Amino acid sequence: MSVDLPSAKIFSRDQHPISRKDIDREALKVMYRLRDAGYSAYLVGGGVRDLYLGKSPKDFDISTNARPGQLRKLFRNSRIIGRRFRLVQVFFHGNKIIEVSTLRCLSEFDIDGPDHVLPANNTFGSLGEDASRRDLTINSLFYEIENFTVIDYVGGVEDLLAGIIRLVGEPARRITRDPARMLRVIRHAARNNFTIEENTWKAITAHPEYLKLCPDSRIRDELLKDLKGGASAAWVELAIDSGIFQVLLPVYEKIMDQGIREQLARYFAVSDRLNAAGIQLPEPFLFTLLLLPWAQKEFGIPDSLLKKGPGGGVVSKLRKRVDESLHHLNVKRHARDTITGLLVNLPVFIQHAGKDVWPKWLTRKSYFKDGLLFSQVYFEATGGEQVSIQQIEISEPVAKPRKQTARRRKSSAKGNRKPAFAAARGGIFGLRKK
Repeated sequence: MSVDLPSAKIFSRDQHPISRKDIDREALKVMYRLRDAGYSAYLVGGGVRDLYLGKSPKDFDISTNARPGQLRKLFRNSRIIGRRFRLVQVFFHGNKIIEVSTLRCLSEFDIDGPDHVLPANNTFGSLGEDASRRDLTINSLFYEIENFTVIDYVGGVEDLLAGIIRLVGEPARRITRDPARMLRVIRHAARNNFTIEENTWKAITAHPEYLKLCPDSRIRDELLKDLKGGASAAWVELAIDSGIFQVLLPVYEKIMDQGIREQLARYFAVSDRLNAAGIQLPEPFLFTLLLLPWAQKEFGIPDSLLKKGPGGGVVSKLRKRVDESLHHLNVKRHARDTITGLLVNLPVFIQHAGKDVWPKWLTRKSYFKDGLLFSQVYFEATGGEQVSIQQIEISEPVAKPRKQTARRRKSSAKGNRKPAFAAARGGIFGLRKK
């Protein structure tokens, strides 16, 4: 079935605020090389959006009509990645990577096929098709390097200027094809303080449970992007209003109320402040902040443990419930253990916080640094002093040592019995010449 594509609006250099001086130097090199080789070259997606808003883009992604094989020949310092759709990564000094993709067509499932989630689509397409298959109008703009124009097929410039988040195409249909698009809508509305367009919002609030159709690891990764993005407090508000929050964390489905909303908003306001100061809380901390109001409701943490202490029964029950609460998000066991520890030990830090010196037995605990920082976040969120940026120490995850298995070594004979491929003892894979 053919699709009528919209015509493009082209904004000349004097009609938009994007300047080459604000574009990454390596990204410009890639675009100029593509142009000089006779291919088209466009800065696309979030890079164009952020530059239009006067922000510094995190990534500079490029699209072109060159195929992956042609790109690989053009850029020797590159590799092809991807299974669902092949991209080319171009490498530069300092571990910098510029991703280049070939313009893609509309997925056949986005046109008139049956309802499938995340279908494979490796078909190349035109500029208009590529714009129409993207998620949000504000992420569907192209900056063209030849004439320095911004090309807009879907009304993205108008939505940027009006502060609106809108899904490209028919919202309910686009969400059915890829439910993770709902998370991107909420994310960009929170980060940019934009309003979600009415039909897009209605489609999200009508289908939040569709997120259950996505792979667990993908949903976890998308959630962590939101919690680490510097606008997590605003994200929590929108996620709760849309019903997405309760799908991501079903433990809140029956207990969500205004008090819990306010708690979550305060906790993540602290996280956002630290993020703005260059301090990124570790992932287990973020999950613990998500679960803290629930732990207060179900286990009375920290209040009840201040009176009774963390008995073994409470700890085991809490550990089990944390595992159940995060199992569907594919959170690793080590992280779940850290989350349980932060919740259980929070009352200990509250109890000793008013003293001039921390007890020696507590400072010797392996969890002291993490527990102290988490308690400081809690104190700030509940009306105490701000966390001191200069005194923050975050423990690095400790890798478990590998088990050493005993093995018998044969004594090396004199002569030419040397390692086959390396000077190190035993050679590679222990292979030796015969």
